[in-house]
Amino acid sequence: MSTPPHNEPTGLFTSTAAHYARHRPGIPPEAVSLLADTMRDADRPALLDLGSGTGQVPAALLPAVPQINRVDLVDPDQDMLRQAAATLEHLLAGRRAGFHPVAAEDFMPPFDGYRAALVTCARSFHWMERFPVLKMVDRVTTPGATVAIMGDGSLWTYRADWTAALKQLIQSYLGKERRAGTGGVYAGPGRRYEDDLAASAFSQVTERRFPVRRVWAPTQVLGYLRSTSFARPDLFGDRHDRFEAEALKLLERHSQHTGLVEEAVFTVLLARRPGCKA
Repeated sequence: MSTPPHNEPTGLFTSTAAHYARHRPGIPPEAVSLLADTMRDADRPALLDLGSGTGQVPAALLPAVPQINRVDLVDPDQDMLRQAAATLEHLLAGRRAGFHPVAAEDFMPPFDGYRAALVTCARSFHWMERFPVLKMVDRVTTPGATVAIMGDGSLWTYRADWTAALKQLIQSYLGKERRAGTGGVYAGPGRRYEDDLAASAFSQVTERRFPVRRVWAPTQVLGYLRSTSFARPDLFGDRHDRFEAEALKLLERHSQHTGLVEEAVFTVLLARRPGCKA
């Protein structure tokens, strides 16, 4: 296992890795089974995880797919990769791992002949230069490889009384536009991921949707917010403690009346080259 270096670049999620690892929801078991099934016939496959964050996807797949021979995690935030390395250490069981602190489109194969059988991208494709990323993926995968683009939105986009009130509170501190990093605002993907995939080598696309019900505790929501690009602590400056105190009161009030329930849908787009069997 090669651990990431310590010359960390500034990124959208810098200094949020511990909160991310603790408070971000994991990958639903049904989605893990679906991904594992894509490698059922592969001999010692390699898994390439883009926008890895703290390694949630490899952490879920390594126990489910014992024949995985190598896993490579790609994320520009080195704090995230260091957290991922700690998470995966006991799961690798002698299998090789590489940690690559670069943007997804800049990933370079770790050795000649490298080919990934499954490429995953969970809750991060919207941050990427998607056309160059898919061109890169075409170069580093096996002929029958699967690309899995997955996600389930966020508490910013989820519509419920409690999330609407929370969003309004965040906006009262940070402005109406959704923040993204230290100085910018978030811009949506521009077009559907299905259209991005249709224009790539992986134009054979199927969609699977898995309903997920989550019941949040108020303190869990605060931890989740600290892990996000739109409500991370440094965006608030010296007002963060005051924001969290107000947010906690708001969340406790809603929790007493209706509960902090999120009825999400975890969507998986499985993309393959034309003619490949599902």
